[in-house]
Amino acid sequence: MLHINFLLERFNESPTKTAIVVGNQSISYGNLAENIAQQLTFLDVEGINAGDVVILKGDYSSLSIAMLLALIERACIIIPLTPVAFDLLGEIPEVVPKYIINVEGKNPIVEFLDSQFATPELYKIIRQRNAPGLVLFTSGSSGKPKAVVHDFSRLIEKFHTKRSSLITLNFLLFDHWGGLNTLFQCLSNLCLTVIPTQRGAKYICELIEAHSVELLPATPSFLNMLLISKSYAGHNLASLKLITYGAEKMSESTLLNLRRTFPKIELRQTYGMIELGVLRAKSKSADSLWVKLGGEGYNTRVVDGILQIKANAAMLGYINAESPFTDDGYLITGDAVEVDGDWIKILGRQSDIINIGGQKVYPAEVESVLLDCPQVEDAIVYGEPHPLLGKIVCADVVLEANSSEVEMRQSIRDFCRKRLLTFMIPIKTNFVKEIPQSHRLKRVRKKV
Repeated sequence: MLHINFLLERFNESPTKTAIVVGNQSISYGNLAENIAQQLTFLDVEGINAGDVVILKGDYSSLSIAMLLALIERACIIIPLTPVAFDLLGEIPEVVPKYIINVEGKNPIVEFLDSQFATPELYKIIRQRNAPGLVLFTSGSSGKPKAVVHDFSRLIEKFHTKRSSLITLNFLLFDHWGGLNTLFQCLSNLCLTVIPTQRGAKYICELIEAHSVELLPATPSFLNMLLISKSYAGHNLASLKLITYGAEKMSESTLLNLRRTFPKIELRQTYGMIELGVLRAKSKSADSLWVKLGGEGYNTRVVDGILQIKANAAMLGYINAESPFTDDGYLITGDAVEVDGDWIKILGRQSDIINIGGQKVYPAEVESVLLDCPQVEDAIVYGEPHPLLGKIVCADVVLEANSSEVEMRQSIRDFCRKRLLTFMIPIKTNFVKEIPQSHRLKRVRKKV
């Protein structure tokens, strides 16, 4: 086998070791290797060949993982989509899938599609290389989601190097590189991978305790909800050695609360983009947002306060948008940063900056102050147009139960005056029951 031979060789080293646990079901590395062979036979029977564009519809399971690896080996161009994200197909028909393989049930189901769109030039590059391809979608925070095309073999090249083996809870999603990166990290090092079927704080704590999980990769918003819910108090999380966080901006107040709550657990910031993969990162300290980024295959620089990255594993390009690369191959990330020698601190997305009469406000800085305010459980900050100032600062805030909105409105204002410059204080504060993840990504308030 060409593309996943290094994985199969490792699986054969420990065939009886448990590879994946999903709910009450588990599968060994030997069984996973057998399942991959079965799915390759299935692809033969269905006539699915190298270079074919395949939507893999489902979520993490022993079947979906085996099918994903079989499609990589077959050198197909793979578009993983969870059922929730499946409606993206209608928004971006330019990805021209030929097949849908549904792996939501016990057995795969194939549907043939007849697209009227021309073959993207990026697909031709992948086919010329006889490589597997991967298509992922950006969040669409600045409009229509972009279809990102990767040479999959470049992304998984780093997993040829063996690293430490930790029992890992794969919290991140099946159709985002953060989740797939964790999956390949686990498979390549023969880790036990625990797959959640939901992502509530109490349930995640139950899984950590039940399977002695050592590594939890998570988002800052989930970690904040874990602290708010105090679900950890009723569970034994002594096995947990490392929490990594990324995918969105971490507030300093949440990080400090994590440090106080879990003093024995290492906290490590990560950095990655769908367009680039995940870089190796080193935090200055457990309670610091300063980080060193890079590692083999990555070069970084800062131009006009914006982080730029050059990567061997960078995407080939977008199907439906202009190239974000400089002439010398650096991707302009759009992340505004501060620099201190080799260390950088990510301030936030350039597109998220709120410009108030020429003054710049980073939403994450205001959010960090709001989260320190007594009786505030969660908050998101965003800008709204203003006829004189250009924009004003607005906030959606989740309060503790039984808090008085009238009293808290004044209390929040008073608290912010002590910590923020006047132009940074939210002009409008909306009290809400929850803040959906999609709002955090887009930083706009849902119209009601």
